[in-house]
Amino acid sequence: MTGSSAPRSETDLVDRLRELRPLIRSHAARAEQQRRVTGEVVEALTGAGTLRMNVPRHYGGYQTSLRTQVDALSEVSAACGSAGYLAVIQAGTAFIAALFPDEAQDEIFTSPDARVGGTLIPSSKAVPAADGYVVSGNSPFATGCQDADWHLLTALADTGEGPPEVLWLAIPMADLQVLDDWDVTGLAGSGSNTVVAQNVHVPAHRVLPVGPLLEGAFPSQRNSTDPFYRMPVMLLFCAWTAANALGLAQAALTEFGQRIHQRGITYTFYERQHEAPVTHLQFAEAAMKVSSAELLTADFVELIEFKAASGEPYTTQERARIRAQCGYLARLCKEAVDLIGSASGASSLHREVPIQRIVRDLNALNLHSFVNPAANLELYGRVLSGLDAGTPFL
Repeated sequence: MTGSSAPRSETDLVDRLRELRPLIRSHAARAEQQRRVTGEVVEALTGAGTLRMNVPRHYGGYQTSLRTQVDALSEVSAACGSAGYLAVIQAGTAFIAALFPDEAQDEIFTSPDARVGGTLIPSSKAVPAADGYVVSGNSPFATGCQDADWHLLTALADTGEGPPEVLWLAIPMADLQVLDDWDVTGLAGSGSNTVVAQNVHVPAHRVLPVGPLLEGAFPSQRNSTDPFYRMPVMLLFCAWTAANALGLAQAALTEFGQRIHQRGITYTFYERQHEAPVTHLQFAEAAMKVSSAELLTADFVELIEFKAASGEPYTTQERARIRAQCGYLARLCKEAVDLIGSASGASSLHREVPIQRIVRDLNALNLHSFVNPAANLELYGRVLSGLDAGTPFL
């Protein structure tokens, strides 16, 4: 990993990323073509300090407030959905890495700009071995793996009785292989290839059991009493993915607002689209959907930050509601962008027009199993109906 001259403070982080938007946007089409975020953008994001948002302060990180993280990730996503999603995953996995045993953190955070990736799809198998595990299997959807230093691979370990245990294992990317299999229609530039482990030995100090983590227990001694790292990981992913959806939707509104002054509506007498009443209705409805999504995000981000500061425990209904809010706001953003896309005319199909890419990126985000609106609404509805949530991932 190259060195970074990122500022030592998060002050003006959002402004720094806003200044990078023209650069990131200018590389968005190339990222899609090469199926990964360009090296120039990766270095620019590193230099701005995005990798430091969830890195512990004692390693030079920022421990950035969640509200600021959402604003920062939205800025990146507004310029390029794939770059924004890469930043989301890096932010999330850096937070998870800070929950590992301190010895593992000392290995991972040799720089506050260490690039960490990972997935929560337990498709690999971990077999107990001397002082740890031997891991084999594939880890699909490993966003940004080609630019990562470490990968948090999820695997199943046979406990001998009962269901297998789900583990996160921190593995240097040098010990893993990357398949060139990311060829998709949405978030196409995120570089979410499959990572392969073949009989990789992982020492015990680089293992994080997922079950206890979901219940609030993790092995880091230095961070275990820090309120920042007591925020529930699954709920944080709701906030981080919301930032990706919001940034994309906000960019679509901006793009639409510019295009309607530059084109007419074919086969009508409207020489400028912004003069047509149908455009007024479309624009207003899309804007209201995005505003509603912003309010939903602000609501649960405020709750997460309040709980972190007060130490007050969550109810199951609160956790389920946040999952539902995440899915619902993603749906609202998709509906807004679908409306804008359908109102943008055939000329918007050209690849140089960002709207077509935004439509595809938001569709991809809504297909994510953790974000999926229908699944999250069902989860919340179960809890409201007095039933078990049906998942530990709350």
